[in-house]
Amino acid sequence: MTLGQNITALRKKLKLSQSDLGKAVGTSGDIIGRYERDEVKPSIEVAIKIADALQVSLDYLVGKTSLEVDSNTLKRIEEIGNLPKSAKEQIYLVIDALVRDFKAKQAYSL
Repeated sequence: MTLGQNITALRKKLKLSQSDLGKAVGTSGDIIGRYERDEVKPSIEVAIKIADALQVSLDYLVGKTSLEVDSNTLKRIEEIGNLPKSAKEQIYLVIDALVRDFKAKQAYSL
């Protein structure tokens, strides 16, 4: 998907009008419409504001990743990133075990 298509889909998912999104990022609904139609590209500063308003990472907004990470998840990842290596390793072990257990439950519930 293009940047414009991503903006449109995310805006509609949050039930925002182009005008609402424009106000949230300090621009007009008309400009948001031009972004959505891929007529113009926002500056990096505006793209960051749009991503924040749409509650996704900039990577997701521009199509660099298909993983939609909300701001709460991103904050948790950042907090883990700031921990000492040994603490990170313990957290990763717990996450790995939880993911493994979840997948096993999913496989057996079919």
